[in-house]
Amino acid sequence: MAGNRDRFSTFSTATRLRQLGERTAAHVYRSQSRRQVRRSRLTGRAALLVLVLCTLVVALAYPMRQYVSQRSEIAEQQRAADDARRRLEELRDEKARWQDPAYAEQQARKHLHFLRPGEIGYIMKDPGAEAAERHRTGQAASDRPWYSNVWDGVDKADRPGE
Repeated sequence: MAGNRDRFSTFSTATRLRQLGERTAAHVYRSQSRRQVRRSRLTGRAALLVLVLCTLVVALAYPMRQYVSQRSEIAEQQRAADDARRRLEELRDEKARWQDPAYAEQQARKHLHFLRPGEIGYIMKDPGAEAAERHRTGQAASDRPWYSNVWDGVDKADRPGE
């Protein structure tokens, strides 16, 4: 009987292992099919979520761009207003200075060369500046005789690089 029991227990162990393997295979197959079903549902949900998010981004992109550009315009206008206020203060200060007769007299003496009665004014000219001014405006040629100007023109024509 002992041999019979060993054969029976071996058979039952093999049977048990086979049944256990079949159950495990069936369980794995079911779990894989469930995952596939879940994946397909999740993919659909994910696609819908992505579609909704893309729609929101597209719908909000233009208003956000407008908002940012308007904020920069507001900042620029505030800077311009600050500059205008500063300039206004400078002009008010200058107006107040011009209201003072001593300042008006100082400016007239400085820029217009006004003198008080009994004063003697002197104007000094810089000879270097006068020659540069004549050369710049071309008056130096009018101070010379006409034939010198013609001869200078012929000399300049011979030297085109200058």
